[in-house]
Amino acid sequence: MCTMIVENAEISGSGKGTQGWFPLRQVSVSYDHPFNAPLDHALNIDFVNEAEGLSARVAVELTPDSARQLVKTILAALDHGEGNPELAGMAQAAAG
Repeated sequence: MCTMIVENAEISGSGKGTQGWFPLRQVSVSYDHPFNAPLDHALNIDFVNEAEGLSARVAVELTPDSARQLVKTILAALDHGEGNPELAGMAQAAAG
């Protein structure tokens, strides 16, 4: 059964697809049937730039446990990086 659960957001970053690197503009996160992973349901993440066509897409399908671990790992890396005074000084110098 399809859940039809999807959340979308505008983002800024870069992704690497079949044609090389491209700017990311949107992300869609759904909890539904995956296309490839052998799971009934997965957390599906699609990083896209619709303006650049179908080749400007990076897709990820994760088990729910893996998705939760990814969230924790992302937050830990951000906390570590943003809480590091040495890195904060480098970012200010680059911006200034």
